[in-house]
Amino acid sequence: MKRDLHIGCHLSATKGFAAMGKDAVKIGANTFAFFTRNPRGGKAKEIDPEDARALLEIMEKEGFGKLVAHAPYTLNPCSATEKTREFAKMAMTDDLARMEYLPGNYYNFHPGSHVGQGAEKGIEMIAGLLNEVMSPEQTTTVLLETMAGKGSEVGGNFEEIAAIIDKVELKEKIGVCLDTCHVSDGGYDIIGDLDGVLAEFDRIIGLEKLKALHINDSKNPMGARKDRHACIGEGYLGKETIVKVLSHPKLAGLPCILETPQEDLEGYGREIEMLKGAVEL
Repeated sequence: MKRDLHIGCHLSATKGFAAMGKDAVKIGANTFAFFTRNPRGGKAKEIDPEDARALLEIMEKEGFGKLVAHAPYTLNPCSATEKTREFAKMAMTDDLARMEYLPGNYYNFHPGSHVGQGAEKGIEMIAGLLNEVMSPEQTTTVLLETMAGKGSEVGGNFEEIAAIIDKVELKEKIGVCLDTCHVSDGGYDIIGDLDGVLAEFDRIIGLEKLKALHINDSKNPMGARKDRHACIGEGYLGKETIVKVLSHPKLAGLPCILETPQEDLEGYGREIEMLKGAVEL
């Protein structure tokens, strides 16, 4: 039985929800990611409920997979600075409320950087915030993104992701987004042993928690802990590895979001077309 490849990229929310849906269709995407607010700041655009409904209609008509909204980069629940932690709580609380205009989708965030407090303390703070802001009523699943492990990032290995999930009370509302660039930079050999990496993920976290993929090539070799994305086929992972990831039966049906450094939508359209043609479903 042929399965669908749900693939897309980050789209600008500047013109609203329906405009993103139309842009996605235009480039051959059937899922996408968007920032819930300014990615480098805190401002969030007011939501028009009619606009949100228009996007839901487009998604249903075009057979979209789940969307993967992205929290701002400035959100750091385990900062040593109280003001930064307060912003993380405000932004995540507000974002989860806003996500209910698009019920049943995903909200992805970078777990944060412990900035010298230690990974164990960082894990406690991240889980603590999630327990404050998540509710049994929410339809959104919150995703912890696997990180490259640069600096004091939390989530640079599967054990740290699992430790956060272990402390979260609403486990049915938490999942993981695996980033191909990040896991390779973090030391996981998805080039030579994808099956082994997925088996390790399953043993430590559980594959049932893997809800989405960020599809990126890497400008650095495995284990570099640098986090610099490359366009597909222009980095150390290569097109062959990315196609292998997208074709893997254990990853079937997951929304796959390109975060490659393309200059425009047409560039993403070309990548999407290339991958659709190469992936064995």
